[in-house]
Amino acid sequence: MDRSVRDLILVMPRLMARAKRMPIPEQLQDFALTPRHLSLLALLLFDDEATVKDLAAGLQVASTTVSLVVGDLSRKGILERREDEQDRRRTIVRIADEHRSAVEGWLAAGADSWRKVLQPLTAHERGVVVTTLLAYERESMTATGQQD
Repeated sequence: MDRSVRDLILVMPRLMARAKRMPIPEQLQDFALTPRHLSLLALLLFDDEATVKDLAAGLQVASTTVSLVVGDLSRKGILERREDEQDRRRTIVRIADEHRSAVEGWLAAGADSWRKVLQPLTAHERGVVVTTLLAYERESMTATGQQD
C-alpha cells in the first residue's frame, strides 16, 4: 500500500502540470480561458447541451458560479444560450458550432488517453478508478481545509 501511495503522490503533480500545459488551440487563444472554462466546456462537449443547474451539479459548484462563467463564454461567442421550450425559466447552454471543433481538439488528447488506459478494464474496474479519484479529491480537500 505504501508503494502505491508513493507512486500516486509522485504522479499527481506531473498530471496536473501536464494538464496546465495543454496548448490552447489558436482559435481560442484570445479568450483568456482557464481550467474552470475547460471543465465546463468538457461537460458540454460530452453532453452536447445542458442547463446551468446541470452544469453546476456536474462541476460541483454553485449555480451562480456557472452562470458567471456561462455569461462570460457567451459574450465571447464560445457558448450559445437559449430558453428551454418546455420551461422558459430554464436556459439551455451549448458550445457554439464555430468553436466546437477547436474545443474538441483541445480536449481530444486527454479524452483519448483516458479511453486508452480505461479500455482494458471491466466496467466495475473503471468505476473503482473513478470512485477512488473522486474520493481522493474529497478527502484531500477535507484534509487541507479547502472548500470548492
